[in-house]
Amino acid sequence: MSQGMHFEQSITELEEIVRQLEKGELSLEDSLKQFEKGISLARRCQDVLQKAEQKIETLTSAEPSSDEQLSDK
Repeated sequence: MSQGMHFEQSITELEEIVRQLEKGELSLEDSLKQFEKGISLARRCQDVLQKAEQKIETLTSAEPSSDEQLSDK
């Protein structure tokens, strides 16, 4: 599951960026670079989560509910 692994790595990297920024020890230029990288990672993670949510919605809407299964018998 490479997409899942990529997601986990992105989250880990994003957490590290947040820690660095919260310390306040980076120069303004480095802070801006890290912030930009963090925004990119966050958007990528959000995209992966949205795709997963869409897939779950598709899968769950395609399956009949338990009430429907019982009425078919």
